[in-house]
Amino acid sequence: MFTINEIKEAHSKVKSGADYPAYVQALKKLGVKGYTTFVQDTHTEYYGADNFNIATPAGAVLRQVADHSDKTEFVKYLAAHQRGETTFPTFCDDSAKTGVEKWVVDMGAMTCTYFDKNDCVILEEKIPQPEK
Repeated sequence: MFTINEIKEAHSKVKSGADYPAYVQALKKLGVKGYTTFVQDTHTEYYGADNFNIATPAGAVLRQVADHSDKTEFVKYLAAHQRGETTFPTFCDDSAKTGVEKWVVDMGAMTCTYFDKNDCVILEEKIPQPEK
C-alpha cells in the first residue's frame, strides 16, 4: 500500500494546477483509487484497494466555507488555477468563498467532483491526460 510520504513526494512536483494531471497519474501508480480533499482544513483522505485508507493531517489554516455556492465564480477560479495562475492555498481560499466544501477524485472514472455543504454537486469534470 501507499504511504503519506509517497503521496507528499508526488505532490512536491506540483507547482500549480497545471501540473495536476501528472500528479493524478503519479498517485495512480502508487495505488491510490481515489481521494477526498476538505477545503476547510485541507486534510485529504486517500483510498486504495481492499478498503485501505490513509489521511493527511489538517492544515494550519481553517477556512470558513460559504453556506451558498456560486458555481459561476468557482468555475472562474478553477480555470485560473488550472492555468497555473494561483497556488493551492489560494485555490482553497477561492473554493471556500464560493461554497465548495470538498472535492472527490475517482481515479477509475478520472473525474473530480466538487461538492457544497449540502453534498450537492457543484461541478464534475474529467481529469485530462498530462501533456507530454
